[in-house]
Amino acid sequence: MMLFAHGFALAGAQRYEPLAASVQAALSKAVSDRAPLTSAFASKLEEVNWLSTMSRRLEKRMRDHDSRVAFLKSVHYEASRAGLDPQLVLGLIQVESGFKKYAVSRAGARGYMQVMPFWAKLIGAKGDNLFDMRKNIRYGCTILRHYLDLEQGDLFRALGRYNGSLGKSDYPRAVEAAWKQGWHYDSKRH
Repeated sequence: MMLFAHGFALAGAQRYEPLAASVQAALSKAVSDRAPLTSAFASKLEEVNWLSTMSRRLEKRMRDHDSRVAFLKSVHYEASRAGLDPQLVLGLIQVESGFKKYAVSRAGARGYMQVMPFWAKLIGAKGDNLFDMRKNIRYGCTILRHYLDLEQGDLFRALGRYNGSLGKSDYPRAVEAAWKQGWHYDSKRH
């Protein structure tokens, strides 16, 4: 765990698994490049509170305010769209890439959420750039949702699949620790 405390990332190596045609079609539709039309926040007050809280926490890792807010809005929207906790996604990004947009793992995973290139070929459109912030987050959230569904809601196993370390506990525990310790958010307190 000391590696995570010093900002090292445990980059993913999702493994290709054959998909049923219906699953492939559903995932492809989920990552199709449509810009968000609306916010996923319940109210403007909730949006302001969440963005300001998370922005303060992320400030040392992402210095530019406008880029940081755009990133956080994308994370919140894409996580909510996929039925994921946005704070969980922030914890995953912290562990996967250390919030580095152009991170590339030894296995070839790319971007904030360390998406393997085979996903773009399997469910994406020709020319999908996995370093594009919104696209990377959309792919990552869609893939994590797929693994959660595959594992019938078992987050520990879904995270293991996401990272390519199914059956090992280091990665799921690291994501859970980052999520609960660094990104926990109680909307009732704000």
